[in-house]
Amino acid sequence: MQMIVVLLLTAVWVAVMYVGFVVVFPYLFPVTLIAAAIGALGLYYVHACRTLAPTTLGGPSPVPEPEASYRHYLLAQVWRDWWAIARRVVPRIWGLAAGALTVLTQTVLLGGLWGFFTFPFWLALCAGIVAAAVPALALGAALTVLYGMVAAVGLAGWVVCVLVLAAVERLFMMYGRILQTCPHPFCYERVGLPVYECPGCGVRHPRLTPGSGGAFRHVCRCGARLPTTVPLGRFRLAAYCPHCGGRLPERIGRVRVEPLPFVGGPAAGKTTFMFLGIRALHARARAVEGRLAFVEQRHAQAYAGAIREFQRGGQPAKTGPELPLATMVDVELPGRARRILYLFDPAGEHYTGATEVESLRYLDHGEALLFIVDPFALPQVRRSLSADERRVVDGSAASSEEDPADTLQRVLNELRSRPDRGRQRRIAVVVTKTDLLERTEIGRPLRDGTDLRGWLGGVGLGNTVRTLDQVAGQVRYLGSGLATDPADVAGLLGWVSGLPVNGAAADSPSPPDAGEAVEAPGTAPLRSPWPVRGRDASRVPLGYQLGRWAVLAGLSVLTVAALAATAAVAAARLPWG
Repeated sequence: MQMIVVLLLTAVWVAVMYVGFVVVFPYLFPVTLIAAAIGALGLYYVHACRTLAPTTLGGPSPVPEPEASYRHYLLAQVWRDWWAIARRVVPRIWGLAAGALTVLTQTVLLGGLWGFFTFPFWLALCAGIVAAAVPALALGAALTVLYGMVAAVGLAGWVVCVLVLAAVERLFMMYGRILQTCPHPFCYERVGLPVYECPGCGVRHPRLTPGSGGAFRHVCRCGARLPTTVPLGRFRLAAYCPHCGGRLPERIGRVRVEPLPFVGGPAAGKTTFMFLGIRALHARARAVEGRLAFVEQRHAQAYAGAIREFQRGGQPAKTGPELPLATMVDVELPGRARRILYLFDPAGEHYTGATEVESLRYLDHGEALLFIVDPFALPQVRRSLSADERRVVDGSAASSEEDPADTLQRVLNELRSRPDRGRQRRIAVVVTKTDLLERTEIGRPLRDGTDLRGWLGGVGLGNTVRTLDQVAGQVRYLGSGLATDPADVAGLLGWVSGLPVNGAAADSPSPPDAGEAVEAPGTAPLRSPWPVRGRDASRVPLGYQLGRWAVLAGLSVLTVAALAATAAVAAARLPWG
């Protein structure tokens, strides 16, 4: 009897194994495989949506707050997002698969004697779950390729834009011969790229150029979008020197900076001529419907005080002994003639020794200078004055004790240390106090029309005149006094700075005479400030959001394609197909 029971159970077991492996397994295994693969895909897609859809800085893949501006999404954050999804999905899928295998084993295979009969079902389910690792790995590889494709395509476009914008700005700077230098004492450095301040939060950006932060715009940590090149509007941001942190003039980078050193000994008349030159140039600019404005309010105030002093018949106060901050004047004339003039007017004592001249580092950058000659500092002129003439001169103006030839020689010695050996495009020689000089016997030839250059050669500056001809491409001479025609002063200052003052004013009225009232130049804004636009600081930059959406869109397409391919394979390969 027992033998019959054993034989019956064996027959049943064999029948169940036959049905399980021949009939059930071919259906259950692929169904389980497809269901597990779809489950893994769905789980990945859900986590991808949770990671890529949020617009805030937090979330499953937080965006770190930068010191100044965000890096381009495709350079770093795209791979943080990929890793954030992978490190959540892979353990989740592994845990679910391991749990399912454990439950199936404990319930189906080890649930009792009947586990001997359910072995095919257990094997089909477990094999389907394990085999689903293959399409899951393929899916992971495909998603990694998707990320790589998005990054590669985006970075290729980014590189092209960066190179084109950098080339455009380079050509713009070369075409306009844009020079950027620092006007501040103890610095005077050439500036390759200023540090720009965000108008929204005040954070300073040291590398606001097409690059890792973006091609057209950088996104500040406050969310403001800032232009990366001067043609795109970067000049509308507040700029600072990267060497000393001093504020640079508005429109720096868009307009050429023209350093104009006033070279002359103590009491040579440098400051007087500078203010007379500003007044004349301002009048000429107004006459041709241009404009002239001071960059610094303190310089506008100093100019107004000096003009009042001139009108009272006095002289401006002596320049202090400290290194000078350039008097910055922004000039714009019709025909796109624009300059930011750095007028350097140090105390004459800075030219009385080689060490003092060496501290004037702004001499390293300019291609023009004004040589201010006090005629009464020339030994031959002083010796020729009669007692009466000396009393008149001493009572009217202070005279320099420094021989102009020595002053110029020290400056030229310093300039020769430059790579171009101190070559200058233009040098303007200004002989000051000519209203007094023409009242003396030695100065009478000037009143009679003698050439100023020839006169200087005849009073001991012949070698200096010839040296200037060798150093400079062009040299011009002007005799200056309080009554000098402002048109002549404006013409000389425009010429030495590269501004076409005379040409621009050919058909325009002449500037007013020295005694006429002229509205003083102010410090009105020279460019409209950059508007603060962008997303809230708590949200990711728009570029990040677009990058994430592009990846999510690709993932969606890939998911639909995977489901369609699975359905097609199932329809073709399953036994009922």
